[in-house]
Amino acid sequence: MESAEIRRRWLRFFEERGHTVVPSASLIADDPTLLLVPAGMVPFKPYFLGEVKPPFDRATSVQKCVRTPDIEEVGKTTRHGTFFQMCGNFSFGDYFKEGAIKFAWELLTSSQEDGGYGLDPEKLWITVYEQDDEAERIWREVIGVPAERIQRLGMGPNYWSMGVPGPCGPCSEINYDRGPEFGVEGGPAVNDERYVEIWNLVFMQYERGPGSGKDDFPILGELPSKNIDTGLGLERLAMILQGVHNMYETDTLRVVMDKATELTGVAYGADTDSDVALRVVGDHVRTSVMLIGDGVTPGNEGRGYVLRRIMRRAIRNMRLLGATGPVIGELVDVVLKTMGEQYPELLTDRKRIETVALAEEGAFLKTLKAGTNILDAAVSETKAAGASQLAGDKAFLLHDTWGFPIDLTLEMAAEQGLSVDQDGFRRLMKEQRERAKADAKAKKQGHADLSAYRAVADASGATVFTGYADTAGESSVVGLLVDGVSSPAAHEGDEVEVVLDRTPFYAEGGGQLADTGRIKLDTGAVVEVRDVQQPVPGVSVHKGVVQVGEVTVGASAYAQIDIARRRAIARAHSATHLTHQALRDALGPTAAQAGSENSPGRFRFDFGSPTAVPTTVLTDVEQKINDVLSRELDVTAEVMSMDEAKKQGAIAEFGEKYGDRVRVVTIGDFSKELCGGTHVHNTAQLGLVKLLGESSIGSGVRRVEALVGVDAYNFLAREHTVVSQLTDLVKGRPEELPEKISGMLAKLKEAEKEIERFRAEKVLQAAAGLADGAQDVRGVALATGQGPDGTGADDLRKRVLDVRGRIQGGRPAVVALFTVNGGRPLTVIATNEAARERGLKAGELVRTAAKTLGGGGGGKPDVAQGGGQHPEAVDEAIAAVQHLVTEQA
Repeated sequence: MESAEIRRRWLRFFEERGHTVVPSASLIADDPTLLLVPAGMVPFKPYFLGEVKPPFDRATSVQKCVRTPDIEEVGKTTRHGTFFQMCGNFSFGDYFKEGAIKFAWELLTSSQEDGGYGLDPEKLWITVYEQDDEAERIWREVIGVPAERIQRLGMGPNYWSMGVPGPCGPCSEINYDRGPEFGVEGGPAVNDERYVEIWNLVFMQYERGPGSGKDDFPILGELPSKNIDTGLGLERLAMILQGVHNMYETDTLRVVMDKATELTGVAYGADTDSDVALRVVGDHVRTSVMLIGDGVTPGNEGRGYVLRRIMRRAIRNMRLLGATGPVIGELVDVVLKTMGEQYPELLTDRKRIETVALAEEGAFLKTLKAGTNILDAAVSETKAAGASQLAGDKAFLLHDTWGFPIDLTLEMAAEQGLSVDQDGFRRLMKEQRERAKADAKAKKQGHADLSAYRAVADASGATVFTGYADTAGESSVVGLLVDGVSSPAAHEGDEVEVVLDRTPFYAEGGGQLADTGRIKLDTGAVVEVRDVQQPVPGVSVHKGVVQVGEVTVGASAYAQIDIARRRAIARAHSATHLTHQALRDALGPTAAQAGSENSPGRFRFDFGSPTAVPTTVLTDVEQKINDVLSRELDVTAEVMSMDEAKKQGAIAEFGEKYGDRVRVVTIGDFSKELCGGTHVHNTAQLGLVKLLGESSIGSGVRRVEALVGVDAYNFLAREHTVVSQLTDLVKGRPEELPEKISGMLAKLKEAEKEIERFRAEKVLQAAAGLADGAQDVRGVALATGQGPDGTGADDLRKRVLDVRGRIQGGRPAVVALFTVNGGRPLTVIATNEAARERGLKAGELVRTAAKTLGGGGGGKPDVAQGGGQHPEAVDEAIAAVQHLVTEQA
C-alpha cells in the first residue's frame, strides 16, 4: 500500500466517524518555543492547554513534522528520520479511552477491502501504563487482546506530558511484531526493534505540577474535561505494509535513493557505508523540499540553519558517493513527483523550491572548495608545528564559518595523517549552543510567565479588537501585571502590562508594528502605551508606563491610539501589498513573500529570488506601484472561509497560521491577500512610494526597502537638492549629469594612467642606476637602497625583480631594497640562481633585515618580504644584509 493511500484511508476513516479533517499546518511552528513542528499534536496545543476553545469536539489530521536532535543517527538505524508524517485523531471532551482504543483497533485490523490496513491481529502487542487498569481491561475484555500480549510499563515510556505544568496522562502503545529475524521474542518491553511501535494513544486525564524529567513531577488531580491525542507514524506503517526492513526503503524515500544510485553508480545494498550515505541523501533531500515548500530558506540561524545543515549533509554524502557536479536538481524533482500527490502545493510551487535548492547547492559547492583550502592550510600549519592533532578551534571555525560538517573535517584530516581534537570542538559547539539557548530563552519568555496571561484569558476571555473601525473607545481594565506578576494596582512610574476587554490598539503581528498611544482611566490615571503584543492567542497586552495616578483592575478606561502613527503604518502596509503583487508580476510566483516589516512611513519586504533584481526591473516595479496609486483604487477587507479565499486567488504568507475564517484584503483589481493588518481606504492616500533598493539577506532571499508618503517626498526633495548642487558644479542640465560625470571620470582615469607611466619610467631609470651601481662583495653583485616613502609592497617587489634582471654576465646577484610605508619599514630581497648556488637565500637575508627593523618576514629562496616597527633602523638593516652577504659569499 502506497504512502498516499495510507494517508487517504486515515482521513476517510475518521471523517466518516464524525471527525473534522484539519489540513496539515506549516512546518514553521506557530509557537515561540519551537523552530519547527516536531509532533502531530502541536497545532492543537492551544486547545489542550485551554488557551483557545476548540471549534470541534473531534478532529483528525496528517501533520508534517521535522525532528533533528538525532540527525547523526539518520541512515544508521531503521527508524531515525528528519521528516515524517504523523497521523492523529483527537477528542476534546468527547470520547475517551474506550472510543480511542476501538477506533485504533478497527482501522488497523479491518481488511483492506473494507477500508482498513489489514494488519494481522495476532502480530499486535499492546503496552499500557503500569497503573492504568482501565486501559488494560478495555484491551483485554472489550477488544479481546490476550493478556500475554499486553505489557505494563513505567512512566518513562508510557506517560505523557508537555514538559510543563498542565495536562498529562497515561499512554497505550500499539506495537507490531516483525518476526524472529528482527530479534528475540518477549514483546516491546524486551525488544523494540522487533516489536516496533506504530500508534500511541495518549489519554489526557490529569493535571501535572512543576518538575523535571519524564517522571519527576506531581499529579495534581483530574482534568474537568478529558481529551484524546493519538499519533500513528505513517512511515512506520508504510514500512510494515510495504514489507520492507526500514523506513528508507518505503516508496517515498526509495525513489530518491534510486535516483542517487543512478547519479553516482553506487548500488543500494552493496556496502554498509554507502547504504548509510544513500539513506541520508534520501531522507535529507525529502526534508529539504518539505521545508522549502513551507517557506524556510537556508540561513545561518534558526530554522534556516536547520535547512542549510540538512541540505549540506545531503550534498556532502552525494560527493562521498562519487558525484562530482550539481545533483540537487534531479533529486528534488523526484521528491516533488512523489510527495506532490499528497501535498499538491509542492507542484504549484515547484519553480521556487527548485530555485532555492539549486542556489544553496551552488553556494555550498563554492564553500566546499574554499573550506578545503582553509583546511589544507590548517593541516600544513599543524604539521609544521610538529603536532599530530588538528586543534578543536580550527575544526569549529570550519564548521561555524564555512559550513564544513565535522565528519568531513575528520575524514579529510585523517587522509593527511592527522586526528582532530573532537573534545575541543564539542566544547566550543556546546558553548555556542548554550549561548543560543540562553538568547532564545530570553526572547521566548518575554516579560512574564505565560500562565499569568492565560489566567486573564480564562477569567475575561479574548480581547475584542475594535481598531479596524475605531481609533479610540471605552473599555475596562481586566488584567494588570507589574514586573511580570499579576497585580491589583500600579502606581506612577511603574512599568506595566495592561489587558483591556476591548481595544483599538493593534498588537504587533503579520509584519505590522504595534500601535502606541494612551490609556486614560476614569480615576484620572494615564498609561503611556509603547508596545502591544499577544503572548497568548487572543489576549492583547498593552506595555507601557503609568504617567499619572493609580491603575487598578476593574477600572473603566478610554483607549486612544496615536492616529498619525497608525495612518503612516497603514500606508506602509498597503504599499507592501502593492509591492508584493508588482514583484510577482515582474519576476513570477517565485517572488513569494518571505517576511516584512511595516513601520511609520517606511517598509521592508523580503521575497524569494535566486539573483539580484536588475535596476531596470526595480524601476518598472516602482512605476507600476505608483501607477496604481494614481488609479485611486479602493482597499477593502472581507472575512470568508479559507476555501473561498483560495478560490478568489488570495495570496497567503509563508509561515502564517490561518483559521477556517480568514480576512482578505483586496486592492481594486490589482492585489488580494490574506491579512489581519490595518490599511488605507484608497490607494490615493499613499501619495507616493519610493523603492530605495534591494539586497540579499540570505541564500535565495532578497529584501526591498522603501519609503511611503511624506517620507518618500522628503527623500526625493533631498535627492533633488543634491542633483541641483551637482548641476551647478558641472555647469549642465540634470539630464546631462551622467554623461558629464562619466567624462570627468574618464579624464581622471587617463590622468592616473599618465602618472603611472611617468612613475614607471622613473622606477626604470632608478633600477638601471641601482644595477649599474651594485657593489662587488667577494664576487657577488649586491644592490641595496631605499625607495621613496609610501611605496607599496607590490611596487617594491617589481622594482627588486627588475633590478635583479638587469645585472648581467651571469654574476651572482642579491638585490635588497627598503621603503617606509605608513610609518612602518618594508623590505623585499631577491637572489638569482648563481647567488643561491653560493648559499645566499632571500628568506634568510630578509629575516636578518626584518629582525634589525624590529619585525619579521620570510619567503622563498629566490624572493622574500619582511617588515618591522622601526623605520629609523633602515640603514642598520642594509648594513646587516651587507654583512651577511660578506660572510656567506
